[in-house]
Amino acid sequence: MSHEAWVVLAAVLAVGVLLVLIIVAKVQEFLALLLTTIAFGLAVGNTPPDLMELIVAEMGDSLGQLAIVIALGAIFGMVLQRAGAAERIAVTLVEKYSDRTISWGLGAAGFLVATSVYIDVAIVILVPMLYGVAHRSGKSLLHYGMPLCAGLSAAYTFMPPAPGPLAASEIMGADIGLVILFGVVCGIPAVAVAGPLFGRWIAKRIHVVPPAPAVPTGPGSAVGSSATPAAGGPAGSAGPAGSAGPAGSAGPAGSPGDSTVPGAVDTETRVDTSHLPSFGAVVAALLMPLLLILVGTAGRLLGGDSAAVELLTFVGHPVMALLITVLYSMWAFGLRRGVGRDELQQLASTALGPAGNIILVTGAGGVFGGVLVSSGLGDTLSGAMEDASIPLVVFGFVVSATMRISQGSGLVAMITGATFSAPLAESLGASPATVALTCIAIACGGAGFSHVNDSGFWMANRYFGMSVADTLRSWTVMKSLVGLTGFVVVLALSPFVP
Repeated sequence: MSHEAWVVLAAVLAVGVLLVLIIVAKVQEFLALLLTTIAFGLAVGNTPPDLMELIVAEMGDSLGQLAIVIALGAIFGMVLQRAGAAERIAVTLVEKYSDRTISWGLGAAGFLVATSVYIDVAIVILVPMLYGVAHRSGKSLLHYGMPLCAGLSAAYTFMPPAPGPLAASEIMGADIGLVILFGVVCGIPAVAVAGPLFGRWIAKRIHVVPPAPAVPTGPGSAVGSSATPAAGGPAGSAGPAGSAGPAGSAGPAGSPGDSTVPGAVDTETRVDTSHLPSFGAVVAALLMPLLLILVGTAGRLLGGDSAAVELLTFVGHPVMALLITVLYSMWAFGLRRGVGRDELQQLASTALGPAGNIILVTGAGGVFGGVLVSSGLGDTLSGAMEDASIPLVVFGFVVSATMRISQGSGLVAMITGATFSAPLAESLGASPATVALTCIAIACGGAGFSHVNDSGFWMANRYFGMSVADTLRSWTVMKSLVGLTGFVVVLALSPFVP
């Protein structure tokens, strides 16, 4: 067997080992990736000392910018969660939108919120908000829940600074501004198809009666308050994109017809929303990092050495964009609203705990990718792909989707897809736009196909109070539509991307 053939076979075996470690042996993702990397590196001929030097070097290279951005993003999301930003968006939509248009508003709200708030936390906060609305209208809870969850799913897997697409962008070396642009272009149709359109269709076939409402028990209590058992605080909420449920929600606790869903609150009882921030302030804060990053991308496209261009690229660098946003949010939603400095410090410290898990898993994925590159796998696969006429975006989607279906974690799926696609992109000389579009294709694979090995599936099962069969017919199909619709748009764009 030639060395090239052995490298390809070893890479396939490495993926198998990774799946066995995560699914069968229940090894934590960071350790599983690290062990797989070491096994692959030794198998393809690296000496132990050289391999360890390579691992340490690649870990440092992978986490330079990414660690800072993920940490800042976690703090930003925690401040917004503490301020009740998600509740403000939901309450405003329920009050302002008519019953005919609210599903579109809920999809847009989910898309906005999930760019900065962990998806499982957003579900815990926002889904109970819909119980009272469904009670009043008499419609299935899915009529409102599917659009909201489609928006959450699309943004959390397509849009940096959410952890999954951010990790894929870093591993691929993609321009984050371009990834955001393609994420919006692909995400809007995905939300429309999987959200309002599918939600209306499935609600006529599965009538989910919302759990019996409960009345808020304390002053300033909010729909889906983090005081509910399932919220669990930020710890446990930093899991893989679209898959990390809080403790206690990733199992069959959501039995069919379970009406004791935590956080069930009737919105009719909510009259005092004075403790919530204004709708405009929340939307401005959520859009701020995205707009600043796009400003930086515009500066890089303009080029040149002028002071204006340097200023644009400086404030639009992902680290600066999020740092500015974090400082603004701590003032606007913290100090300005009477939150003490000690509490803000505690919020920031709490947010960094779950962020650390994402950082380490992403770093281990970058290490795996570095060892794959050093083995020459990229050159071998690129030649085979050219002979078979397989586009880079298709390769990234297939790898990510396969991992998603196999082991459930969207983050691990996207990291693996990016890890295998990065050396191919380098060998093929892919343009920055193609690399960014490939990141979205990888995200599409990681977004879809949620089923019983995904803790997000069990969160939906519990918070919607459905049977497992109905969760498969609704949640799984919705997630798959998000991924497949986004990927169709990627395929439509790819011939026009230089």
